[in-house]
Order: sequence, then structure tokens, then C-alpha cells
Amino acid sequence: MMEPQDTIEEDDSPSASAPPSSSSSPPPRALPRQRVSLQKTSVCSRSYFMVVMVFFHVYIINVIALLLYVHYNNGSNAISANRDFTSSDSSSHKVTGASDAQATADSGFPRNMFLPRIEGIRVGHVQKVSLVSGKVHEMKTLSLKPLLFEIPDFLSEEECGVVLRLAQLKGLMESQVMVPEGQEELNQQLNLSPEEIFNFLDLNQDGQLQPHEILTHSRVRDGIWLTSENLKEIYDGLKADLDGNGLLSLEEFGRLRSDAFQRFLLQRGVERSQLVRNSRHTWLYQGQGAHQVLQDLRKRVTLLTRLPSSLVELSEPLQVVRYEQGGHYHAHHDSGPVYPETACTHTRLAANTTSPFQTSCRYITVLFYLNNVQEGGETTFPVADNRTYEEASLIQNDVDLLDTRKHCDKGNLRVKPVKGTAVFWYNYLSDGRGWVGEQDEYSLHGGCVVTRGTKWVANNWINVDPDYQRQARYQLLVSQQESQEQEQPNLDQHIEAHQDL
Repeated sequence: MMEPQDTIEEDDSPSASAPPSSSSSPPPRALPRQRVSLQKTSVCSRSYFMVVMVFFHVYIINVIALLLYVHYNNGSNAISANRDFTSSDSSSHKVTGASDAQATADSGFPRNMFLPRIEGIRVGHVQKVSLVSGKVHEMKTLSLKPLLFEIPDFLSEEECGVVLRLAQLKGLMESQVMVPEGQEELNQQLNLSPEEIFNFLDLNQDGQLQPHEILTHSRVRDGIWLTSENLKEIYDGLKADLDGNGLLSLEEFGRLRSDAFQRFLLQRGVERSQLVRNSRHTWLYQGQGAHQVLQDLRKRVTLLTRLPSSLVELSEPLQVVRYEQGGHYHAHHDSGPVYPETACTHTRLAANTTSPFQTSCRYITVLFYLNNVQEGGETTFPVADNRTYEEASLIQNDVDLLDTRKHCDKGNLRVKPVKGTAVFWYNYLSDGRGWVGEQDEYSLHGGCVVTRGTKWVANNWINVDPDYQRQARYQLLVSQQESQEQEQPNLDQHIEAHQDL
């Protein structure tokens, strides 16, 4: 409410209002001082303005601090990480004795290695990256779960042709055998009882194996893409489901051999379209002595991922894959979850214990499209940016999100193959301390069926062991081996060691 204003006092005497007199008249009396009216609300408004300005300046300072923090994490830390790796590598390249290596292994490696992660900001965000001298690439965020980016024109048309021809000269092999054998021997080695295996497969622990639980296990173990109809046919052929309810109890499961599905499939025969993966591939070495285009490509990947060059150089060679018409790769993860009893394939030699469980620890996947596909062949991410991830919800009713032959269009995100374009994503989360954390389940992806034409792609995987000590021990062993090879060079043996991966 407005306060009443102070009134101005006026003198209403005649002399006050009379005109000035002549010089003989006495001097006029001075007017009394007028009091200026002042509103109390103006004082409140000024105080409010000052408070608002203080809060605004604090907000601006916080925004600047946040931008500096993001820049420091993405840039400065990447430089320091490379410096730490380089200093560590240079010191470890010295020929050390067995006693020194044992002492280092016993005391543990200091955590001086850091894995920078690129911030996605938001879906659709575009960042400028310098990967080639005299050219600036644009990197677009496609999803945040997983952290996925797309870089057009990552390879030139000429580079795509060189990689493709090198793969053809090397020769391609089948990406998957029809039905792998040896599961019975593995189960005997693990010494697992039927009840223990049943409990592992029973994801919801309801005491019965539902179709999707059996299908998921069989696809991973046998490499055959079974459907619900196939499963019913197998149940009937093996007389496994005695009550015919489509579920397997512990008693019914116990009657089956662990390789019963394998034997049935081998007897019946398997078509290529029923495989989890229908393609051909080869590996191309990218180290010293390799084609210059392959070496340049690896350097470009190092700049793109901002990882230390030593990690990239110790990772798998370049894989080149060809999908003919009808080729596909059902949805999968490039890396498996790592448990205490699991060993990474690339660091298994550095593990102090022998484990039958091995998985490919691929921290980052960089995928290159080497040609334009006439129709189909997209890369699908079925659960990208989903609110939640539940394995049981991937197969519901008649929709199987993992099936890239039938339901590729049901996925949340599909990337069209464009010649020269690269996409890369993180297969693991961060542990919050600058190292590898848990598997990012949202990195589930697959190759949609090629309906017309041929599809050529290449993969660069960056291998990092979530066990920091094991990764550091592995790098030390490799550096010692390289020091010995410098005295007795044997490049062919080094190439074969990479190809064995």
C-alpha cells in the first residue's frame, strides 16, 4: 500500500504572493525551504535490485566455472593422461629384471593413468573436432545412453577403397561357425551341477525356465538364433516339456544333457540365416610396417577418443566385415560384464590366475562405414536412451527387439550406413575415478539385415581392462617383450600375436 505523501508547506500571506516592489520597498522575505516528497517504496525497490544483481553475478560465475571444468576434463586431463601414460611407458621400456617386475607386481601400480570421456551434452549437440591437418570434423551426439557419436567424412572415399581392397587381398573368413562344440567339456571343467546351471538361467528366480530365458542362453552359447517356434520344436523332439506348458522345471531340465540342444541342432542342420551372425571378416594389422592408410586411421582414432596412444596401439587390429545380401548381426554387446572370476581376453596373460571365463573388454567401439548400402544394413540400438533396461522386456509377445532380421524397425535408434562416416560409443560406464566402470547395458546394438546390395564396415575396438592393476601389469609385460624384440626383431611374430586376438 502506498504511504501518504508529505505535503509542501506554503506561505499564504499577502507579502508572499505580492509582486516585487520598487527599490524603496523593503526586500522581499525569503520563501521557506520546500521539503521533497520521498516514497518509501523507492528504497525497497533499490534494495531488491541490488539483491537480484548479486544473485545474477553469482549465477554467471557458476556457469563460467562449470564451462572451465568441462573444458579441463575434456582437454587438459586428456593431455595429462597422455603424459602419464607416456612417462609410464617410457620408464617401463627399460629392460627390467624378473625381481624388479615381481616387486612392482607385489607393491601394486600407482593410479597415474586416466581415461578421459567426451561429454555428449545432449542429443543433437554438435562439437568441432580436429582430426586431420587443415580440416575440421563435426561430431554429433546421437544418444546419451549409450554415449554415442557420429562423425561424417571420417574417412575419405580413397581411404575407404584402400581398406576394402586390403581386406580382399588378405582374404575373408566366416565370422561364425555353424554350431560350436565343447560345451559338455566346459561344464565338466567348471564342475557345475544341473541345479546350479538351472539357477543361473532362471533370471527371475521363479523356479521355472521361461522361453526367453532359454533363448537368451542358447543364443549366446550355441550361436543359433532360436525363435519361440524353434524352441517348441526342440522341446517336442527331445521330449523335454512333459506337461506341455512351455516351461521347464528343475526336474525336466535335469533330464537333459548340457549339450542336448547342440546335438539336436547338428542332427537337424542349421541354415546361415539362423546364425546369430551371418557375415565374413578379416583382420588388418595397423602397427609399424602396415599400410600408411591403416596407420593414419589408428592415429585419427587416438585423436577422436582422446585416449593415450599406448592403449590404442595395444588394442585389437582393425576388423573388416562384409555382409552379403541377407547378411545380419543380431543385437549384442561388444563387451561382456566383468566379474571377479572373469578375465579379459587381451590381458589374460597378465592375470595371476587361470579362469575358464573370458570376455572381450572393449571400452570403446569405433565403427566405420566403407560403402553405401543400397537397402537395409542399418546399425540399430534397440534400447538407446530408454528410461530403464530390463533384459526380460527385450522379448515380449511377438516382438523380439534383439532380432535384427524381423524387428529392426522396432529399435529406438537406427544409423544409416553412409560411406566414410564413423560412429563410436562407450561400452562401459565410468567408475567415477577416471577408469572403467560397469558395462553400459544400453550399448546393445546389431546390424540390420541387408535387403539389397552388399555392406562393408570396419571396427576399431579399444581394449581396457576394468581391473586397473591387471591392465598396468599387461602393459608392463608388453613393454618388456618389445624391448627384447628390439634386440632380436621379429615383426611377423608380432603381427601374428595381434591376429590371434
